[in-house]
Amino acid sequence: MTARVVKLTVITDFVCANCFITEHELLNAITYCKDTLNLPLSFELEHLPFRLISSTCLSENTPKVDKRTFMTQYIGKEKFTKAEAAINKWAEEKRVPIKLHGVMSQSTRAHRLCQKAYKIGGQHLQVSALCAVFKAYLEHCEDIADNSVLADVAQKVGMMTKDQAPAISFSHSHPQALDFLESDELEKEVNDMCESARLKGITGVPVTIIDRKWAVTGSQSSDVYIQIFKKLAAGTCSASSPMPSGPVDEICT
Repeated sequence: MTARVVKLTVITDFVCANCFITEHELLNAITYCKDTLNLPLSFELEHLPFRLISSTCLSENTPKVDKRTFMTQYIGKEKFTKAEAAINKWAEEKRVPIKLHGVMSQSTRAHRLCQKAYKIGGQHLQVSALCAVFKAYLEHCEDIADNSVLADVAQKVGMMTKDQAPAISFSHSHPQALDFLESDELEKEVNDMCESARLKGITGVPVTIIDRKWAVTGSQSSDVYIQIFKKLAAGTCSASSPMPSGPVDEICT
């Protein structure tokens, strides 16, 4: 039986813990459907950027501010406390050490790195880079606006070496990470993608678009995605089929 191709487009931001949760749950669902259920599906996965925090509110070069302090002021103490409790509950259940500590980072450079990963190595390299950035920011509390942190990520996932290239090079290999990060390569593209998402009515993430037909918004469990994929494999999904949704208009912590 020929596998049905499922196109998944995930719109995400690295400052959003719920985006990290969604990535974890979605990848687990894909693995379960392929390896355990043996569904006749193959998956094309692409991640597109979104900025929850505007560059006018927080740029990559402004003085660093504590993440918890920033979010409390940005969305309010009550909302932050509620979001933090839900995130901590998930982290404890899944044994994923999310920590809402460290400095608040603007995510443009991280998005540029992940778009570069997709250009170099497609979905597999992009997923590796994306997960590594999330891990650096939400598990190790590193500043993902820092070129050195992102260059370490690029080297760790085998995307580029960290150090800058020599002034004269005859190599045709991919540029070193610091060279790329200190340039403006893909900055316009990332800005355009973020603007395009907002023009389409997206004001919050995560958003998972399936086969360019259905949008699953908000943080969802693996079970939700598994049920969707089972329906797709069985051919029981139609354009009128209901899909789960969440609060797309609220900022995620």
